Amino acid sequence: MRRITWTAAVLLCFSLVLAACGTKDAESVVKDLDKHVNNMESYQGSGTMTLHTSQQPLEYKVEVSYQKPQYYRIKLTNEEKDITQIVLRNDDGVFVLTPKLNKVFRFQSDWPQNQGQVYLYQTLVQSILVDNSREFVIDEDAYVFDVMANYNNGSLARQKIWLNKSDYKPVQVEVSDANAAVMVEVKFDTFEFGRKFEKSVFETEANMKAEPSSQSTEEPTMAQPEQEGDDAAAGNASGNEAGNAADDGDDNAAAPGDEADASEDEQGNDSAVDGDDQSDESGNDNAGDDASAGAGKETSAEFTAMKPSYLPDGVAELDMIDIVFGGNPGQMTRYEGDYSYTLIQTQPKDQAASLTDGMMVDLGFTIGMLSGEDQLTLTWIHEGNQFRLISANLPESEMIKVAQSVQGEIGK
Repeated sequence: MRRITWTAAVLLCFSLVLAACGTKDAESVVKDLDKHVNNMESYQGSGTMTLHTSQQPLEYKVEVSYQKPQYYRIKLTNEEKDITQIVLRNDDGVFVLTPKLNKVFRFQSDWPQNQGQVYLYQTLVQSILVDNSREFVIDEDAYVFDVMANYNNGSLARQKIWLNKSDYKPVQVEVSDANAAVMVEVKFDTFEFGRKFEKSVFETEANMKAEPSSQSTEEPTMAQPEQEGDDAAAGNASGNEAGNAADDGDDNAAAPGDEADASEDEQGNDSAVDGDDQSDESGNDNAGDDASAGAGKETSAEFTAMKPSYLPDGVAELDMIDIVFGGNPGQMTRYEGDYSYTLIQTQPKDQAASLTDGMMVDLGFTIGMLSGEDQLTLTWIHEGNQFRLISANLPESEMIKVAQSVQGEIGK
């Protein structure tokens, strides 16, 4: 009798141990994630990102590569538009590449430490670790966390993160606004920890050569600023300076708030309107007169004007002006009301990369560049066009909403 009782007790304990091993609570999963991300050497993942920030969902292919300690490569591809953008971090800095347009922007930045991305594993795990009010449920094959979304887009409030039970690989991410409407969704098709990479994976030149340019067969020129700070500050001084720059066909628009290398002028690179120079404190007053300096040149029939579908409350369109700079067609649209701002769209030719202290802004479909203090300039590239949104009083969160809504074509 004692032997039977003892055997039953052992079986019961063994069953309890097995049950405990098969089910983890939130605290134990969080501890495991903390250890896992700290010991992680590398990873590579791919999947699909869907944006629900415009009238029609936009879908992008995403490839993410990471190598310890600080090498990153993110490739975003819109297959419908045949546009690819690559974000790199390597020993030389942080770069945003648009190979098809032969464009390279270089940043002085701590990215991604200072701002996360929804498709980066470190960003997802960190959001779980820091949110003490996290919600946790167990799905069939995944642990699901509902946590606060910590992105520079203020309209994104919370996110759900699905992690594979067996190895904590990301499966899916849904980022929602304050009304619980899903705005961004990422579904991973593959994800591999411990991936070995060739050195060229994180090299700027290798990535530019891997994606053919539609505008030039020449290698992009990496321009370095001769002076830091002085030139950028001078760019905001007055609208008159913008007019002079436009007449000269200056290419200082390579990156907002950036002090462009003098060699860019010598190379004669064509440029979008320099947003920092185009307006006074309202962001509007001198932009129209200065932009007109390039008018009268022959424009390209391929230029397709685009405008935002989103307007902040209390704002109305003031006017729309066709512009030309260095033979490149463009359009300038000014808005006034509670906020005053100017949106400039151009099709610049190949240009040299330049160093900027601007902040990288994740617009979802592309990476934008925000610069300036009293007057902000948000610059981004979309479908072969360079856009500049300039304002002295439009909040950053509203700038992002306006930029994200510039998707539709204008019938002209």
